[in-house]
Formats: sequence, C-alpha cells, structure tokens
Amino acid sequence: MRKVLTVCLGNYCRSPFAALALAKRGAGELEVRSAGLIGKWEGEPANEQMIQAARRLGFDITGHRAQQLTREMLDWADSVLAMDASVLEVLREIADDGAQPKLGLYLGHSDVPDPMGKDQDAFNTCAVLIEAGTALHVGQPPQ
Repeated sequence: MRKVLTVCLGNYCRSPFAALALAKRGAGELEVRSAGLIGKWEGEPANEQMIQAARRLGFDITGHRAQQLTREMLDWADSVLAMDASVLEVLREIADDGAQPKLGLYLGHSDVPDPMGKDQDAFNTCAVLIEAGTALHVGQPPQ
C-alpha cells in the first residue's frame, strides 16, 4: 500500500480534504495522511467553509483535527503532495536528501488555490479541483 502525505499551510482546508478524497478514491491502494507547515490550527477541526464544500461533494471531514508537519511524517510517506508551489518550496527547504524525490505538487504542474479569506464559492471550486486531482494519484505504481 502506497503512503501519501498531503500538505498545505495550516492543515485546515486543502490538505485535509485532499487526504480524505484520496483515501476514498484509492481505498485499499493508498494510506493517506495530511499535515500543515504551521501549527496555528493544531488540534482544531477543518475550516467550516471547507466542511461545507466537502459535504456538497459527498465527503465528511468533520472528524479532522489539524496537525503540523513533522520529520516522521516525511519519513513515513512514499509521496508528499504540496497543495501549491509556495508549500512545495518550503518542503524542499526542510526535507533531507532522502525525502526530496518524494516531493511534488498535488495537481502536477499547477496550484490548488488557497481559499482562506474568500467566499464559499472559492471553497467549492477548491474542493472540486482537489477531488478531480485524485485521478493523478490513484492507480499509480509505488515509487
């Protein structure tokens, strides 16, 4: 089973939903976790607007609790998927040589825009992008 870690800034919106969508689509194929670069929302549930956006697509992320990225998480993962280029840049700075090949963008060559501070439509659009992006990661052989 391939181990995938999704990472965004705070583990409050994008990465928790990405982890759930990947786990659901890749059931039996993927073990998925999520984390944030900062611990601002450590232990908190997902953003309410993202909960609503996820619910519209048939997902329930109410059980999520934010956690900050650790070295152990990077070591655990076979793939580390950043939600945007700025998160990927930080991951490249903190990851050791062994983790560097595991790093990539969730959508391959584009960002999942951060909806924080925006309206519900931005969260809905973000959730749709994330769900569609699962197709890039399910059905792939282990690295």
